[in-house]
Amino acid sequence: MQFDESFWDERYRQHGSVWSRNPNPTLMAEAAALRPGSALDVGSGEGADSIWLARQGWRVTAVDISSVALARAAERAAEDAALAGRIVWVHHDLTASPPPAGTFDLVSAQFMHLPQDPRTELYHRLAASVAPGGTLLIVGHHPADLAAGIPRPSQPGLLFTPEEIAAELDPDEWEIDVCEARRRSVTDSEGGSVTVTDSVLRAHRRAPRP
Repeated sequence: MQFDESFWDERYRQHGSVWSRNPNPTLMAEAAALRPGSALDVGSGEGADSIWLARQGWRVTAVDISSVALARAAERAAEDAALAGRIVWVHHDLTASPPPAGTFDLVSAQFMHLPQDPRTELYHRLAASVAPGGTLLIVGHHPADLAAGIPRPSQPGLLFTPEEIAAELDPDEWEIDVCEARRRSVTDSEGGSVTVTDSVLRAHRRAPRP
């Protein structure tokens, strides 16, 4: 299956909301103590993470491949006058061309699942876009979820461990702050509680030595 622009546009058109209006809990946990600056929200979808970041004082560049999702996100952000000018909604495929290097104080990629080779290339590009002293936050579904019987994409390479992502970062340039398989409870489609495991990688780019 190709998760391209037409796929995502059609998925968003078929539903009034694909995701909840709640920001990802790991983003809130890991970014709450960071000093607000410029943030790149990768695969921003219907905008919950971008709106949360903007409310914390961040200047957000929200990028998504789906123009349908971006229009919905912008409409929701417009409900809060305090967010005016704090979020720029960008229709773009970051797998086709990278974000500007050394630009953002926070780069957040929440549940961006691609086949291994394009994922590795994208995450290298995202890491390069972090400014010195800035933070890279990558969160995804852990492969342990497949063994737990939780509905997850089963194509080889789509799920990853945090150690896989950490291993791609140059230790001379990066300090790993968090690298863990983090368990949390969610509500399944039948209203029951189920435990899922997230791959959580948070790292900061070392500032150049004087």
